[in-house]
Amino acid sequence: MWIRTIKGLKNPKKRIRVSLLILYDILVIGISEYTALLIRFEFHPGMIRKPFLESMIHYTPINIGCTLIIFALFSLYESLWRYASVTELLNLVLSCIVSAMFQLVGMYMMGYHLPRSYYILYLLVLLPLMMAGRFSYRLLRIFKQKVYTDHLEKPIITMVIGAGDAGTLIIKELQSSYHLSNKVVCVIDDNPQKKNTKLLGIPIVGGREEILEAVKRYKVQEIIIAIPTMPPKDRKALLEICKDSGCKLRILPGVYQLINEEVSIAKLREVEIEDLLGRDPVETDLGSVLEYVQDKRVLITGGGGSIGSELCRQIAAHHPALLVIVDIYENTVYDIQQELKHDYPEMNLVVLIGSVRNTHRISSIFQKYQPELVYHAAAHKHVPLMENSPNEAIKNNVFGTLNTARAASENGCKRFILISTDKAVNPTNIMGASKRICEMIIQTLNTTCETEFVAVRFGNHDPFRQCIRK
Repeated sequence: MWIRTIKGLKNPKKRIRVSLLILYDILVIGISEYTALLIRFEFHPGMIRKPFLESMIHYTPINIGCTLIIFALFSLYESLWRYASVTELLNLVLSCIVSAMFQLVGMYMMGYHLPRSYYILYLLVLLPLMMAGRFSYRLLRIFKQKVYTDHLEKPIITMVIGAGDAGTLIIKELQSSYHLSNKVVCVIDDNPQKKNTKLLGIPIVGGREEILEAVKRYKVQEIIIAIPTMPPKDRKALLEICKDSGCKLRILPGVYQLINEEVSIAKLREVEIEDLLGRDPVETDLGSVLEYVQDKRVLITGGGGSIGSELCRQIAAHHPALLVIVDIYENTVYDIQQELKHDYPEMNLVVLIGSVRNTHRISSIFQKYQPELVYHAAAHKHVPLMENSPNEAIKNNVFGTLNTARAASENGCKRFILISTDKAVNPTNIMGASKRICEMIIQTLNTTCETEFVAVRFGNHDPFRQCIRK
């Protein structure tokens, strides 16, 4: 059975380790048998009766074979002793007990005779030697890692927040890895019963109120948050404290990572915007939203811009009855025209050059094509440029929106979507102020017109998109 175990190992290094472990077990079994007899006769080899010695020698090969099979059945050759825990320890104890019982029964059935106390002594010798052989490897690695970490020129002084299962696993991996230079110096946990105790030799200094003080005391450079079960609201509050420390922040994702031993250093990630929301992010089913444009006549202003061109691509993929693209800048709109013609040759596509400032031009486009949906993305958006040309920002953004919105209402458009910006929130610049005026225009028109007017704010980060609807 142990031979199959060795052959089943594809990794040559693992095969060598298991082979050496089996050789060690064979040696320990022989030593344990003879040592048990020596103890029985008070360490006087001359007092050992010859029949006892012959019985032990004759049964030793059988005992070795049975013991190795028992160890294999208890998965002692498949365990990762680097990460050995209570389960592996229990399996080792049970396998040694079963081995001693098999030896007792086997020798009795084969007519071999040994002192009754021998079997208990054999177990008492066998068990610690087996434990020493397996757990010494782990202890040696821990010692070597400690020496390695202590001698690092610039170790990353690390704080772990969370003294639960996830935090324990993270600290274990940091302590046992030669590829990481992190040195965990303290642990934070809100459980008051854990304060002033130690986790794997690392002091638990207290709750979150101790974070900033501990950072200064231990000169912490990196903070690892290992509480995957923490609600978003609590996570946000914790991150608000940690950000004042000036340390690099990393966080363990979700509770599902605890399943199947998925908690590891590889799962750690940088803190993201979603972690600061204080709530679960709202996931939008973009596909179902865009299906609304299917078989509809759609007009996109500013279709050559960054947002406008992406709107064109997304809408074109959902088969509108007609897609009209309007832009004043011919180069970019030409590029998107050629791209859509190549990707969707059968689509009814119209590309027009015109300015939203031109009331007559916009009105004629609406009268001719009668769009049902309008995405108004035409705008001056560069903040520094608009600060130097505020009149252009007002004329293009404000009056262009007013002209387009009026034309949409007068020509029976069903829905008008304004592409706004997060800079319209408490605006501090001309561009943001002009877009806020645009939002106010469509909000007002929405109360007086049959057309449904909607504003969507785009920010520098997608998670901060806001939808305003009055």
